Amino acid sequence: MTPRLADILEHKFSVPPEAYSDARRLALEKGVSVGEVLIQRKVVSEQQLLEALSRQYGLPFWPNLPLENIGGAFVKRVPIQFLKKFLMVPLQNGDVAGDRGEPAGEAAGCTIAVWNPAAFQALEDLGRLLGVSDYRVVLAPRSAILAAINMAYDFSESSAEQLVQDMTENGGTIISEIQDTADLLDDTSDAPIIKLVNHIITQSVKARASDIHIEPYQDSFKVRYRVDGILYDLLAPPKWIQPALISRIKVMARLNIAEKRLPQDGRLDVKVGNQEIDVRVSTLPTGFGERVVLRLLNKTSSVFELSEIGLPPDRLATLETLVKSPNGIILVTGPTGSGKTTTLYAVLSSINHPDINIITIEDPVEYQIKGISQIQVNPKIDLTFARGLRAIVRQDPDVILIGEIRDRETADIAVQSALTGHLVFSTLHTNDSAAAITRLVDIGVEPFLLSSSVLAVVAQRLVRVLCNECKEAYRPDPAALAPIGLGPADLGDRPVYRARGCESCFHTGYRGRLGIFEIMVLDDTLKSLVLQTFDSHRIKAAAVAQGMITLRRDGIQKVIDGITTVEEVLRVTQR
Repeated sequence: MTPRLADILEHKFSVPPEAYSDARRLALEKGVSVGEVLIQRKVVSEQQLLEALSRQYGLPFWPNLPLENIGGAFVKRVPIQFLKKFLMVPLQNGDVAGDRGEPAGEAAGCTIAVWNPAAFQALEDLGRLLGVSDYRVVLAPRSAILAAINMAYDFSESSAEQLVQDMTENGGTIISEIQDTADLLDDTSDAPIIKLVNHIITQSVKARASDIHIEPYQDSFKVRYRVDGILYDLLAPPKWIQPALISRIKVMARLNIAEKRLPQDGRLDVKVGNQEIDVRVSTLPTGFGERVVLRLLNKTSSVFELSEIGLPPDRLATLETLVKSPNGIILVTGPTGSGKTTTLYAVLSSINHPDINIITIEDPVEYQIKGISQIQVNPKIDLTFARGLRAIVRQDPDVILIGEIRDRETADIAVQSALTGHLVFSTLHTNDSAAAITRLVDIGVEPFLLSSSVLAVVAQRLVRVLCNECKEAYRPDPAALAPIGLGPADLGDRPVYRARGCESCFHTGYRGRLGIFEIMVLDDTLKSLVLQTFDSHRIKAAAVAQGMITLRRDGIQKVIDGITTVEEVLRVTQR
């Protein structure tokens, strides 16, 4: 006799009978399994539920699935939506029956991993689709099953080069398809151009790319993606594919495909496996066709903690003290793509409490943070930084984030807000921390107002982090260290590391990026100097004399610690 799930949960995991009964009632109302309700209400963990189901049904529980046994043959027979809906995936040591001529039921070692063993009808349907009548059933966690499904269907996809080759061989047919097909948004279509666009986006997401560039030239066009701040070639399709590829992207982003003479901006949402990606699309007319750039923002990735952005403990403590100030301006400066927004989001997350009112105005709002009111700049309706900021100060904020100070009006309101009891964060595009003061004076802000309102300026850059799987230790020539001011005495017996490249890092030698920082705190000495001069060289020299660690020096420390390379520090800190 099959034991009751309620009894197993009570005896093994001390789940009260009334909690199970309550979950069963809710499951019947919502039309879901009782297990889902128990997990949602945190009565049991997913592992505890699967262990209980394993005992109830007499099935083995595999916390991890052997991904090397994921066959590719079933993907042509079974829709991916079916497997994801019923949370099951076939694993087999051999091929699915029938793909090598065997009669049904003779697949070698066919195993099906399921999340809900009570889905008998779906299991039978899957068996029929696979052409097997005898198979083994095991239980596995939801995440393991979804990962196996995504992996199987990803490996089955044609490469971008193969898709282009197929299109080249059937050129005339493809062009007529694109011209005759009205519904280009149908993602289930077999149109090769749709497959190619989906593949380009998918591969870019898997490579952790931040941007995709589609660049037209006279006799060719190129697809590149930016990974960890560096552009890499992805694909160079024939020139005749260019109009269809760009039209497909413009349709997805709801842009005007007939307008090819003016720049356009749009956006779209895509899902790659369990990742939700927000894609910003920008088109620009050139002499050889439209140039398109897609900015990829992964909405499922969480905002960094302040301790994760690359600050050493001493300066992390300094920044944590600064961001708890009751009023004043804290500026984050650096070129485009240097991680300023990521740092500010980490700062806001660290001070985001129910008793603080935080309002931001950004262009664009890149990540949504719970508990914070975020405003999107919209020039079409005259919602500029200055106009939005004037409205924000009437909303009783404690903390204000301004995406960027671009003009005098915005700068003046930011300064006045800081002087009247608000903590203001913003960004500037300057080379170092001291240059931010010069920039604000150039905009038109009076030096005495800056000395009264600015608490600190944080300059930053992003360096690529060496891949731990393949980085190689070596003893560099002293001449190679000289450009960054590093000598043999600084290293002692410690080696320096260089990039090599492996499968794990897509043969780049790097995986991920980390910040290097320069924090200039405006103490009384620097405030007095700002009143006398706004020469950035004198201000920086005074700050260094006060103990400020420069961007280059922070980069050198990360080279010594084996985090990055000499070349990376030179690349991001050279003027």
